[in-house]
Amino acid sequence: MVWLLALAALGWYVQRNLIVSTDLRGFMPPAQTADQKLLLDEIGEGPGSRLLMLALDGAPEPQLAELSRGLVQALQHDANFVQVINGAFDTAALDESLLPYRFLLSPTLDQNHFDATFLRAELEQRVEDLGSPAATLLKPLLARDPTLEILKLAERWTPPKAPTVREGVWFSAKGEALLLAQTKAAGFDPAAQAVAITAIEKAFHALPNIGSAKLGMSGPGYFAVGVNARTHDEAEWIGRISSVGFVLLMLFAYRSFSVLALAALPIASAALAGIAMLALTFGGAHGITLAFGFTLLGVAQEYPIRLLSHRRAGETALASARGLWPLLLTAIASACIAYLAFFASGVTGLQQLAVFTISGLLVAGFSTRYLLPRVLPERFRDAADTPGLARIWRWLENLPRPRWLPIVVSVIAAALLWFAPAPFWQDDLAALTPIPQQQLVREGELRTALGAPDIRYLLILQAPSADDVLQLSERMTPRLDALIAAGALDGIELPSRYLPSIAVQKTRQANLPDRPTLEAALLDAQHDLPFRAGLFAPFVDDVETARKLAPLTPQQFRTSPLGARVDAMLSEHNDHWLGLATLIGVHDPAKLAALESETHGSVRLLDLKGASESLLIAYRTRILWALGVAILLLALTVTIALRSARRVWHVLAPMTLATVLVLAVLRANGVSLSLFHLVALTLAAGLGLHYALFFERPVRDAAEARRTLHATLVCVVSALLVFALLACSTLPVLRAIGLTVSLGVAFHFCLSILMAYERQTPASEPRDVA
Repeated sequence: MVWLLALAALGWYVQRNLIVSTDLRGFMPPAQTADQKLLLDEIGEGPGSRLLMLALDGAPEPQLAELSRGLVQALQHDANFVQVINGAFDTAALDESLLPYRFLLSPTLDQNHFDATFLRAELEQRVEDLGSPAATLLKPLLARDPTLEILKLAERWTPPKAPTVREGVWFSAKGEALLLAQTKAAGFDPAAQAVAITAIEKAFHALPNIGSAKLGMSGPGYFAVGVNARTHDEAEWIGRISSVGFVLLMLFAYRSFSVLALAALPIASAALAGIAMLALTFGGAHGITLAFGFTLLGVAQEYPIRLLSHRRAGETALASARGLWPLLLTAIASACIAYLAFFASGVTGLQQLAVFTISGLLVAGFSTRYLLPRVLPERFRDAADTPGLARIWRWLENLPRPRWLPIVVSVIAAALLWFAPAPFWQDDLAALTPIPQQQLVREGELRTALGAPDIRYLLILQAPSADDVLQLSERMTPRLDALIAAGALDGIELPSRYLPSIAVQKTRQANLPDRPTLEAALLDAQHDLPFRAGLFAPFVDDVETARKLAPLTPQQFRTSPLGARVDAMLSEHNDHWLGLATLIGVHDPAKLAALESETHGSVRLLDLKGASESLLIAYRTRILWALGVAILLLALTVTIALRSARRVWHVLAPMTLATVLVLAVLRANGVSLSLFHLVALTLAAGLGLHYALFFERPVRDAAEARRTLHATLVCVVSALLVFALLACSTLPVLRAIGLTVSLGVAFHFCLSILMAYERQTPASEPRDVA
């Protein structure tokens, strides 16, 4: 009862203090270079990563257009989105307070002046427009904006490769109504993205006259939500099946419900202690940390199994635990040392994983030693008397154990590794994606149709200040326009497309006429045209206001509907500013990369794929060094514990050979290794060390040898039960872990028997009760 109350208190603490994060950047390694820092920022905050691409189909175009407008209207004030656009003209692109700035933002005054000639041409065009279907749109704007600067800005701020506009909204060549929604949440924050996606779906289904229309979605956030849900679903059914299987296995092995319930206490203690330690040290935990942590904590289930199987008749549970403790403590220390390598990675997610598993293993081990024996029932079934076990033991005793076995296994493994068909390491992150191919194809189709930014490339502009970045952006515009004309790319969104530099704004401001001059020009321009006198007074007032305005800065522009977009394109880094220009349809990266030498490094192309792979390689190297140190510490621990070179060889040799053999089999089947394989190999080695330690242990009689075999068989079957199911997963990460650990458990068990299990010669052997 005291133990259960302590667990309840621990559970209460966890429930009150643990915050679970889903942002995948928690498992990204720390950036070592400027490009890698930008990569990590762009993964979550970049404009391309926060775009959701929407498509409406299944109904006539007029109905789809109406639904598209309704969806934009429903979402434009939703706090989950920065903006939702569909190609329709948005009069709210500049709010009322910023409206006079249109003359400083529009390029009209770069080539023209508000003189009588220019105004006459504009007003004549307005007369024609008022006789067209566009009259309804123009009439509200005419008095305040006869030159239609608002429309010019709206066109300028439309994506460079926007789809065709029909029925006033975007349509694809397939007849789908298209929309772009930019979320406020990070692109790789599945929880926040799920809220945004739910808001879109709810708004769509609340629209009137949906009929047969259907909503389709794609984009990084949509994929993140789908992968998260799929991982959760698969982990759930695997967890359910493996839990039922484990319960049946324990009942079969120990024939007692009470023993089954009591044996779960150290595992429950380990899990709660691990989570509590995360809450205490990190204030929270990543969802992936918990998922992987519970998997790695599978090693701890062996501790109570060892105690249950090694109990001897006529001996108390405390005495049995005391006899097991030296080897059990060695196994616990070795597993903790192996997992300590993850703490040295410098990655928050893996450091959390190390804290969770190490604290969990220690609690599971010490509770098995000091608490579990005190609550186990005195009556129990001796595992040595399990039917059929004596026959299996005799068969193992008679297996040949040739001394040349390690050499042959090593040669076979080396040959498999040497002739493996695929690259040793998997550096292409796309190969690990669990996203179905048809969804990736669909994403590519929508991205092309919408002219959405490329998610691989960014053009980086570097300058001392935000305004210097805007000036650099303006200077680069002609050069980039030439590259677009040459077919190197389809389009580009530069920061100056939305906000000109202060110098350009001042030049345009200087070209604005004063009130008397403008009024005279207007009077002359509207001669003989059907406009009443004084109609354009609001226009004159706005021009006069614009002449006295201070130039618009990014800080002021931030309050506009497009401010968040500019904010995402301008960022301060230490003593300089960066402009992030999004690219569309990159066909010749080399020509864009050449801009770096042309601008002496002020403009450079960032390949996010290349940056991610370099980050991954540096990350893996650090993990490998940490694992190397952990292996040396593990060997030292086993040597100190066993104090015999021969015994150390019998423990470490099968574990090492089994690990190499797993690598060889994976490589021979064309599997390139990823970080997840390293995690799985570490787990398998921790399990294998247990087998070797207990098989190598000298025993007093045949019954004790059978108890060792019984405990090991239960451990092996329970491990295979979980990881063989994981190997059947459709998710590459889970499948990699499951397959690697399953192979590892099998090889470690077999090699431990052949290399660590020495032939016993007991004086007498009980008969097989089967």
